Amino acid sequence: MDRLRCLQVFTEVVRCGSFVRAATQLSLSKATITKHVAWLEASMGAQLLKRSSRQVALTEAGSRVMEAGRELLERYEAIEGEVRDAVHLPRGAIRVGTPPSFGAYHLMRLMAQFTHRYPDIEVTVVHDDGRSDLVAEALDLSIRIASSLQDASYVAQLLLRSPQVAVAAPQYLRTCGRPATSADLARHNCLVHTVKSGDGVWRFRGDPPQEIRVRGTVRSNLGDALKQAALLGAGISLHPYYMVSEELRAGTLEALLPGCEPEAMDINVVFSTRRNMPTRVRHLLEFLKEWSRQPPDWALPSRNMTG
Repeated sequence: MDRLRCLQVFTEVVRCGSFVRAATQLSLSKATITKHVAWLEASMGAQLLKRSSRQVALTEAGSRVMEAGRELLERYEAIEGEVRDAVHLPRGAIRVGTPPSFGAYHLMRLMAQFTHRYPDIEVTVVHDDGRSDLVAEALDLSIRIASSLQDASYVAQLLLRSPQVAVAAPQYLRTCGRPATSADLARHNCLVHTVKSGDGVWRFRGDPPQEIRVRGTVRSNLGDALKQAALLGAGISLHPYYMVSEELRAGTLEALLPGCEPEAMDINVVFSTRRNMPTRVRHLLEFLKEWSRQPPDWALPSRNMTG
């Protein structure tokens, strides 16, 4: 039996914590997964997994095999990628994490361009709100959008700065009035993003910087949900320009507080500190950096529409 394939199956079972979930991820039957793991255990002469009705756990021997096996697989992928890259276009699968709104509005367009350039690469885009474990979720890269990154265990490369804007629908402004200063936001119905502003504070640049505690009738960890609430006239929301540029252009949302610039967000690409990055992932990283050197309009404050 193929030793490398058995290691791949074993590491996927450990990552998924389940033979059934690993079978789904690898498009194999549960019986085939079980056969590969059993063969690996027989060849090692040791039990590698403790099995229960609900989950699997590593034995001490399994932990050793998992650690060494992951390094072996990464090294093999690197060798394979180097050889293929010398004579062919890179190929293989990449898993990329992204905040849902950025993924829908912008990353998918970039991935379509990337896979057109490299048709032998298959990209899987998955939701990452900034709290996913890259290793546990088997993410090669992830886009993190925040004012600062909390996890220092990953390598982070800044792609762009993403300006933000406070917005509201015309019907809300007709009913409740338009805030004249950032301090006025404390008296308005504000729609709070529970991940980006979990403390209910919106921050604005200035000398000194301003912090305004806001509250309102709608809170969500989904930026699109808050945008939809704002479009319905439910209140004022704070978004990156990339999320609302079309609505601002159409007039269904209006930009507020032209003299007050909300704290911008950093758009970073992060990855684990693996020593041997596969060639296909390196190509995607370089593609994203190439894209960032020609910033889109929404990343350029001078071109953004203000109310």
